[in-house]
Amino acid sequence: MSDNYGSDFITIVDEDGTEFELEVLSTLEYNGSSYMAVIPASDGEEETELEVSILKSVEEDDDGPILCAIEDEQELETVYNLFMDQMYEEDEIDSDEE
Repeated sequence: MSDNYGSDFITIVDEDGTEFELEVLSTLEYNGSSYMAVIPASDGEEETELEVSILKSVEEDDDGPILCAIEDEQELETVYNLFMDQMYEEDEIDSDEE
């Protein structure tokens, strides 16, 4: 992925009202739905393990898209593979430009 424009960050609020800031690694459209690959925003501390989450946009309200976890394992696997293909494709393009 290109870092020419910096990172995108979003803030989500869970059902308990707790806010989380996430860094958006990538987005994609599949079967008429939007998906985001996100990680917790860094607070400057070293993290030993980086956990990527994939969220699905299920609808929009006045505050923007409503995001949720993907419950269906087949859908999650398919979207995960699409994100991986997208990342490898971007890496190949970046390597060709060097």
